[in-house]
Amino acid sequence: QVQLVDSGGGSVQAGGSLRLSCAVMGLPTYIQSMAWFRQTPGKEREGVAAVVGGGTRTYYIDSVKGRFTISQDNAKNTLYLQMNSLKPEDTAMYYCAADYRQRGPTSWYRQDSFIYWGQGTQVTVSS
Repeated sequence: QVQLVDSGGGSVQAGGSLRLSCAVMGLPTYIQSMAWFRQTPGKEREGVAAVVGGGTRTYYIDSVKGRFTISQDNAKNTLYLQMNSLKPEDTAMYYCAADYRQRGPTSWYRQDSFIYWGQGTQVTVSS
């Protein structure tokens, strides 16, 4: 059984930075795709960034390109999301997600592409 524990959220001012972490426990080598999603009240959860195949491919939504970087440390079984130049519209609950299948450009951003989920960590960006 795979468990994900995400952390690193907090409150920052616009322009600031945060780094989210997601620890993968239980059969980490089984995982082929990992991603970060975010959700605000009343809205659907949206894919923010994904890394596939041990880091061979990465995907980002347009609104975070150039500001966010997804990475994974296989030795530590940890996924990261470095978030720079944060904006108030980045405020959301962030969730890490994982799956044993390799996801591609038309599926990485869909909730139903991932079967394992972290509990979420809140990011609040003030103007």
